[in-house]
Amino acid sequence: MKYKKWIEQMTLEEKASLMSGKDFWQTQDIERLGINSIFLADGPHGIRRQAVAADKLGLNEGMPATCYPTAATVANSWNAELGEKVGEYLGEEALAQRVNVLLGPGVNMKRNPLCGRNFEYFSEDPYLAGKMAAGYIRGIQSHGISACVKHFAANNQEEKRMTIDTIVDERTLRELYLTAFEICVEEGKTKSIMSSYNKLNGTYTNEHMHLMQDILRNEWGYTGTVITEWGGSNDRVQGLLAGNELEMPTTAGETDKEIVDAIKSGQLSEEVLDEAVDRLLDLIFSTEAAFQKPIGQFDVEKHHRVSQKVAEESIVLLKNDENILPLKFGKKVAVVGEFAQNARYQGAGSSIVNPTILDHTMDCFEESGIVSIGYEPGFERYGKKNQQKIDQACELAQKADVVLLYIGLDEATEADGLDRKNMKIPDNQIDLLEALYEVNTNIIAIISCGSAVEMPWIGKVKGLLHGYLGGQAGARAILRVLSGDVNPSGKLAESYPLRYEDTPSYKHFPGKEATVEYRESLYIGYRYYDTAEVDVLFPFGFGLSYTSFEYTDLKVDRKGVTFQLTNTGDRAGMEVAQLYVGCTSDNIFRPKKELKGFKKVFINAGESKHVRIPFDNKTFRYFNVKTNKWEIEEAYYTIMIGASSADIKLQQQWFAEGTNAPLPYEKEKLPSYYSGKVNDVSVEEFEQLIGRKIPEPTWDRTQPLGYNDTIAQCQYAKGWFGRVAYYSIIQTQRFLRKIGKRSTANIMDMSILNLPFRGIARMTGGIVNMPMLDGILLMVNGHFFKGLWQVTKEKAKLIKAKRKSKADLMKN
Repeated sequence: MKYKKWIEQMTLEEKASLMSGKDFWQTQDIERLGINSIFLADGPHGIRRQAVAADKLGLNEGMPATCYPTAATVANSWNAELGEKVGEYLGEEALAQRVNVLLGPGVNMKRNPLCGRNFEYFSEDPYLAGKMAAGYIRGIQSHGISACVKHFAANNQEEKRMTIDTIVDERTLRELYLTAFEICVEEGKTKSIMSSYNKLNGTYTNEHMHLMQDILRNEWGYTGTVITEWGGSNDRVQGLLAGNELEMPTTAGETDKEIVDAIKSGQLSEEVLDEAVDRLLDLIFSTEAAFQKPIGQFDVEKHHRVSQKVAEESIVLLKNDENILPLKFGKKVAVVGEFAQNARYQGAGSSIVNPTILDHTMDCFEESGIVSIGYEPGFERYGKKNQQKIDQACELAQKADVVLLYIGLDEATEADGLDRKNMKIPDNQIDLLEALYEVNTNIIAIISCGSAVEMPWIGKVKGLLHGYLGGQAGARAILRVLSGDVNPSGKLAESYPLRYEDTPSYKHFPGKEATVEYRESLYIGYRYYDTAEVDVLFPFGFGLSYTSFEYTDLKVDRKGVTFQLTNTGDRAGMEVAQLYVGCTSDNIFRPKKELKGFKKVFINAGESKHVRIPFDNKTFRYFNVKTNKWEIEEAYYTIMIGASSADIKLQQQWFAEGTNAPLPYEKEKLPSYYSGKVNDVSVEEFEQLIGRKIPEPTWDRTQPLGYNDTIAQCQYAKGWFGRVAYYSIIQTQRFLRKIGKRSTANIMDMSILNLPFRGIARMTGGIVNMPMLDGILLMVNGHFFKGLWQVTKEKAKLIKAKRKSKADLMKN
């Protein structure tokens, strides 16, 4: 152990105390040994260190910090070096705000377009997500502090996220849902990882020995700290056994006592606790060292300019009919859309950043060179119909050569804690578009949102620019692309289906009660669309430019591929060349092609560049469920170089020697998986894939409610108290939505309805303890007065204990 001398000086109680937080954002300190608290803060795309009342999770404004584009945006740059630059600037700001651990980046897969937190994740592809995230981690940790990769693992829906059981086969888990984390550990060298809320195949992730020990610690060699999601600890002792060191937030010593009692009873070895303390001390001491040198304030203007540069490189041009873009000099432009006046630039929930500066479109026109003849909002931001605003927008549009229409999703639609209801842009915005089209067909739509949307209206726009959520400088970045000052180079890091029903997980998202079944297995995103030959609106990796590129002269060798890339247009630009690999053998089911490398290249007009993309240990591998390890199938592989997953420019066959592993499947028993047509897999075939019976997907309504049941389940509680509480919450939500307080109603979904009962104790910082929670459960389950007496009695005990502790402290 690295810190054995410190650990030997600690009492058992002191060691246990380090295993949970001091408050909502700080770790526990041991003053007599010189062990300080360290501070953890949200920060996937900007530091959110709360300025006041830091015990109120997520409800207060953070100290001003640069709001960079979200991960979903930066992933469209396909530039890991750019990701590293973002990380460097995030790390610098974290240092300035005395933040030791930055809670990000998030690398969960975009299994389904409706996941409410997709704006915070990179991609539907684990290779791209992992490479981008590793760049962020290297940048953040270059300042000596720690990144904290999240959410480990298979957390791909927000609804019921604290209790849902993810049912997924082992191969899919390893190849899709863990690969990005693997890259973050092996290449990013992340110092900390956050375990997710959900169960994985029946066990909460932070207690999952296979996930936490077999894979993370033993196979990947991870020696850093694992931190729970806030309130994500179920059984504290089991979590510690699995290697989950730090529980956040504080439980006011309640779970510390559980650890002490488990050691005294022999349930837990003290050596396990010592190892956990050692790893946590390494995180504390190594990040504290970063604050030993003088730390100044960061350059606000410089960081704002960096945010703009990142946004510029991440904007995706999706349509450019008649070369309507870039805008020709002297064109009269009408600006329409609420998002032009008040930019939609970040997601909602735990990642909200209080920006240092905030650009708005209407304030940036003068420097852009674009001639605006006026602005009209055109629609109500949160979906309410308003014909007068449409009429006023059309009146302005009639006078213009071109209409810039700013549309997208509002802040209450994409948020931490809830999933989207559909893939549509609100009807009132589409009503506006259709009305504008009647008076002016030269429409350029600018979309602001953090995830894929349906576009049945796309025929009514000539230009389509997707800015995603571009951070505090995103509005200016978009204008620079519209004007032609910047040549767009972003490419989609996710597929855009024609309609939501085309997605492979459509019938199994989200899990509504006890479980969510990943019946589609390996086939998410382009892996499904390309294999099952399902048409999409925009394929993975797609993006237009103001110039053109030609690919020639592919050569393949044992170490990788080389080819020539030529800019055949009349202006400089950047192209993202993508390496895909597909196996020609059908002995093992696989997607038609999988991303195995990429490179972004800047090329001047008329210039050619020699490009090399290397192979690595992930190029030909697959996970064999019989040998329980990574194998290579001996076969011919198609090596493909493309401008997108659907636009393959060059290809060549290559023979790879195998590892002679036994075939993992009986082909005739898995027909859907061998065809790739997995949108309607039967129960029997899915059970054949996972090798066991699937668990019951619904809640057991016959049993009393317990610690891991949600407050939403009070709708069928045996006691009137539980049912009254549930329907009171529902009525309050309806009222809030009716008066336009959608964000507040959403918070009730996230922090009340979908909260498991144990979360009442885990998230209240000791105000409610487990004995009091037992009383609440008695009340909910039909024993109101008995439960009320227990709550009252235990509350009195808690108050008495706190007074005694305070008195003892004053004596000492």
